[in-house]
Amino acid sequence: MSAWPKGYGLRLLETVDSTLNEAARMAPGLTGPVWILAREQTAARGRRGRAWVMPRGNLAATLVMRMTEPPEVAALRSFVTALALFDACAAVSGRSEAFALKWPNDVLLNGGKLAGILLESAGTARAPGHLAIGIGVNLADAPPAELVEPGAVRPVSLLSETGTAITPDDFLPYLAAAYAVRDAQFTTYGFAPIRSAWLDRAARLGETITARTGAQSTTGRFETVDAQGNLVLVTPTGRTAIAAADVYF
Repeated sequence: MSAWPKGYGLRLLETVDSTLNEAARMAPGLTGPVWILAREQTAARGRRGRAWVMPRGNLAATLVMRMTEPPEVAALRSFVTALALFDACAAVSGRSEAFALKWPNDVLLNGGKLAGILLESAGTARAPGHLAIGIGVNLADAPPAELVEPGAVRPVSLLSETGTAITPDDFLPYLAAAYAVRDAQFTTYGFAPIRSAWLDRAARLGETITARTGAQSTTGRFETVDAQGNLVLVTPTGRTAIAAADVYF
């Protein structure tokens, strides 16, 4: 098991409505970053307010920290977290070649969705805010395919795809240690090396994909992720940078 990283706290919960909600409740008293792990969530959520199916045995965790940087910089921690998840999954399974990263915030395993990341922030110009990074990983089980929207990547679990059996309590130290390493790299050297490492692991780079935001869809060749974390597509009308969207293959 990986050693717990220095400087990071840990809060273990048997049941909670959402680890993201718990992060917001803890935020006023934070003195340093804290990982929150729940064995059961009763009101888990994903991007755009979607429900997140979280069978017991899967990882439901949130890293909460004080906001010490502009929101546009803090948002890049989704890439830091994705790389840490990739590193942790490769470490516990021994199969790095099976994993890939899907913009903006998913980890894929054998082409299926293994994990998702959701960032939430709060605060005002007068009061220091906090950043919460919610993470869900299908360690033991995956939700039925009929529960995901049409065209979405099929859900998979680490156990079913690799035969790796690991509990959330045992997986979290790997993730926390990997995050600490990637975060130190980000803090010291900026986004450039994180961006490069992320692109090395990107799913469908160079291929045609579709990015949807509400009723608007943009289809083009996935060229890169730019220095601001935007998805860059080459379309018939030119290069387009997209700040937020759902990506479909």
